[in-house]
Amino acid sequence: MAKEMESGTVRTSDGFENAREPADGGRVLTIRDLSVEIRRGDRVVHPVSGVNLALDRGQTLGIVGETGSGKSMTGLAIMGMLPAGGRVTGGSIDFRGTELAGLPAARYRAIRGNDIAMVFQDSMTALNPTRRIGEQVAEPVRLHHRASKRAARTRAAELLALVGIPRPAERMDDYPHQLSGGMRQRVMIAMALVCEPQVVIADEPTTALDVSIQAEILDLLDELRSRLGMSMILVTHDMGVIARHADQVAVMYAGRVAETGPTPALFGHTRHRYTHALLASIPSLTHDRREKLFSIPGAPPDLAVPHAGCPFAPRCAAATDLCREGRPTLSEEEGGHTHACWHPVSGPTVRAHQTPATAPPPTASPVLLPERQTTPRLRVVDLRREYPVGGRGLLGGRRTVKAVSGVSFEVAAGETFGLVGESGCGKSSLGRMLVALDRPTSGEVIFDGAPVTRMSSRELGPRRAQMQMMFQDSNASLDPRMRIGAILREPMAIQGIGRRAERTARARELLRDVGLPLSVLERYPHELSGGQRQRVGLARALALDPKVLVADEPVSALDVSIRSQVLNLMQRVQRERELSSVVISHDLAVVRYLADRVGVMYLGKLVETGTTEEVYGATAHPYTAGLLAAVPEADPGAPLPRAGTRVRGELPSPIDPPSGCRFRTRCALATEVCAAAEPALTTVAGTHQVACHHPLRSGAGQPVELTAR
Repeated sequence: MAKEMESGTVRTSDGFENAREPADGGRVLTIRDLSVEIRRGDRVVHPVSGVNLALDRGQTLGIVGETGSGKSMTGLAIMGMLPAGGRVTGGSIDFRGTELAGLPAARYRAIRGNDIAMVFQDSMTALNPTRRIGEQVAEPVRLHHRASKRAARTRAAELLALVGIPRPAERMDDYPHQLSGGMRQRVMIAMALVCEPQVVIADEPTTALDVSIQAEILDLLDELRSRLGMSMILVTHDMGVIARHADQVAVMYAGRVAETGPTPALFGHTRHRYTHALLASIPSLTHDRREKLFSIPGAPPDLAVPHAGCPFAPRCAAATDLCREGRPTLSEEEGGHTHACWHPVSGPTVRAHQTPATAPPPTASPVLLPERQTTPRLRVVDLRREYPVGGRGLLGGRRTVKAVSGVSFEVAAGETFGLVGESGCGKSSLGRMLVALDRPTSGEVIFDGAPVTRMSSRELGPRRAQMQMMFQDSNASLDPRMRIGAILREPMAIQGIGRRAERTARARELLRDVGLPLSVLERYPHELSGGQRQRVGLARALALDPKVLVADEPVSALDVSIRSQVLNLMQRVQRERELSSVVISHDLAVVRYLADRVGVMYLGKLVETGTTEEVYGATAHPYTAGLLAAVPEADPGAPLPRAGTRVRGELPSPIDPPSGCRFRTRCALATEVCAAAEPALTTVAGTHQVACHHPLRSGAGQPVELTAR
């Protein structure tokens, strides 16, 4: 993509005119005292209030905070894409000398997508499902540069190759649903970069992605920012992502900036109590599982209700009358580090295994981990699940998706078994079979000695009450037409348990157990926050006093503070009820905190199993080591992963998995034997087993190359 400068205008090798470069090569975007309101009938929400931010050329500004803090709304205001009823009510958005606030729609359209572009959070809903990806990537070039259809298609293929789409010329004609989540996100990045904008706003670009794909996408954005001389605003609630990828950080709370500064200064010497608490809420790979995670009490304020004082005061243990009555303004310290806190933290920043100054005295006793029982409550024996798909194979046979391919493990009473792996490895398919929501192709699920996979629907009915599932998407799994009380009573009504009054009493008890007020009974799901809905999902799963609970990605969509609350709740319920739990997640820190034993899945098979200490402390499979290397740590001073230690490349198709070891196509340790023979699970030490021809001898610290061949 060679360029030449003509009268201050950048032209690509295809002749496309691009945005002017900043005359001084410095400040690209300046936001001063920005305020936004959204009017919905009589209700007026103020999601952004008096925000000041600055972005220099080639810099990444990270904006972090809980849901509702104003992060995404700030990005949408810059793009001129506020939702219906939304408008900028004050302040300035200066883009290289052009005032964007109040800019006519026609002029905004000329800038949007050309000079300032956005990578949206949900690639599946942001991409048009009825149009091929090549057309969608080429569209900005045709609109902004009036390129011919052929030239725009050439440019689109060039960008798809640049963002790492394999065989871009072939994939141009694919539809979004034909791509994996990581590939769709790469298409979104290609669309944003096709006109080589000066500023890219990445709004939670990796929230729903696996840790390995997340690392690839963020590294890709860093590389492209450097190569193309762009500036980037990275919006996220993940402090680990910010620590590794942002130059400057702005922490937002209740629509305002609470703290800003260079990344090393903000993480190393946090000043605002909210930032301090956010960092302490993060579950880490080194957290002591016997101790509760710190969580910020309460919830963010309602931005439709005016409030005096510091908006964080109701949730801060250090708050005084001054905090409740007077609103602090941003005060600047040496090095551009600013904060808005009446009682700033002094001293080094705490990490997740320490108690922050904002925390109230602990009220709960340390978590006691269960001892392993000899008799398993749940046994999974050589479980397989294949789904037929259209078309025929090379030899004329029917094509099938091999979702689960011979998985075996046991779970004792009171024990938690964690399943980790990338999307598409078969975790959720396995979970549905464990609670009899799906029938296996072969193999058995044995619950308390009874093979539930052989039971008829009538025999299975009473057993279903004892095997429950906590679904990933609490919003989609709760009927929007039913009040929470009816949702909690429904399982009891189906099983014929008690009368209505008894069911209501049980629903009230369940709400108390999961830490929700009784007023929730009369609310609808949309009236609750994400964390509250997830608590309702757990309460519904516990309504019938099950013996087995399968939790499928129970906290993947939650903010870090709410996540800690739900994780602590799950561990408490597990301990009190002696549940046998299977926790499915791609978040390795979550699994480490909840699980007593861990199974690592890859393309339908278990490749490593053992106690949490064995798998995390003495990792034996290159795939597990690669996943651990990709976990972002909320510490900008932490050493970066060794070159090549992360899992790279695209997950092979489960329709036609590789011969031998299924991981061999992404593992540089692979040899001829890996292609010729499938490795069996072999004991390493104790209960630790690994399925690998070349297991790691010194755990995750061994410098191995895991790049794709």
